[in-house]
Amino acid sequence: MNNHSIAFIGGGNMARSLIGGLIADGHPPARIHVADPDAERLAGLAAEFGIRSAADNTSAAGQADAVVLAVKPQVMRTVAVELAPALRGREALVISIAAGVRVADLAAWLGNEVAIVRSMPNTPALVQAGATALYANARVSAEQRSLAESLLRAAGITCWLDDERLMDAVTAVSGSGPAYFFLLIELLEATAARLGLPPDTARLLTQQTALGAAKMALESRDSAATLRRQVTSPGGTTEAALKVLEDGGIRELFERALRAAATRANELGDMLGKQ
Repeated sequence: MNNHSIAFIGGGNMARSLIGGLIADGHPPARIHVADPDAERLAGLAAEFGIRSAADNTSAAGQADAVVLAVKPQVMRTVAVELAPALRGREALVISIAAGVRVADLAAWLGNEVAIVRSMPNTPALVQAGATALYANARVSAEQRSLAESLLRAAGITCWLDDERLMDAVTAVSGSGPAYFFLLIELLEATAARLGLPPDTARLLTQQTALGAAKMALESRDSAATLRRQVTSPGGTTEAALKVLEDGGIRELFERALRAAATRANELGDMLGKQ
């Protein structure tokens, strides 16, 4: 991994988190290049991480083993078409972290002979606690799969998909998922304050409880349902609260919410491919 040259096209927050994770894992800064139209952002990345900034996308990607497309989905086609000549006839790996851009569309823009990994990271990658799903086209070699996994794992956990269509479900669950938990934290904090707790105390208790519950779920061999039952004493306070949620249709509400997110992800993929 450390002997590979990596080019980031786009130097925004997600690219920054991956660069920070790579360097923390021991990747040589001199083997990381970044191109971005924002000169101030480029200078900041170079100063913070000691990486190399590139004058333009083509020069950044020219000799890279892996090219990470970290640009907004709406400009992906323009960027890919621009990069196509620099990647033609090479065995470079292209990794997309843009939501909604499908492999077939990206391949058409790049020239159809490129090894491509599509990934769906989420915002906790900014604190190296992300969850990223990956899908590879048939041109990706075993070594390139390993490279892509190592690169994305610098910002959290990774998992591979065999069917790209499942990316819509991934978007609904982990891509959009942080917002669901932020909403729950927001609601718990506000209600705790209305119950009389000082706002700072309400925030601290809510956030630590969320962290603790996630840590227990990650480290336990038991399912979430089992962990929930273990903390729910018959006739107790937790049972009273959960009954209100169940009677309010929380399960059906989340089912509808995630299906709406998955449907919208599919619609956006259609729109991006027709640009």
